[in-house]
Amino acid sequence: MNTQLHAIIEGHVQGVGFRYFVLERAQALNLTGWVRNTYDGQVEVMAQGPRADLEMLLEDLQRGPRSAFVTEVRSTWSTAETTYPRFQILPTA
Repeated sequence: MNTQLHAIIEGHVQGVGFRYFVLERAQALNLTGWVRNTYDGQVEVMAQGPRADLEMLLEDLQRGPRSAFVTEVRSTWSTAETTYPRFQILPTA
């Protein structure tokens, strides 16, 4: 049974390669789900996989890529109800 992490990242997180940073980390951890920018300047992540791997991703989200400045990460945990085939970048929503 997979766990699901939903996270909203705030700060200077757009225009700094944050989505690609998340994509690379999630793929390295064999997670599925997606990442996207939001119209209000945040980054949103939905990731699924083993809890331990998701916790490693969450640590990465709190740091972000070198040029980002993360001020807050709001996260919620749940059981994965929908299964994603891979991890991908979605259009801004």
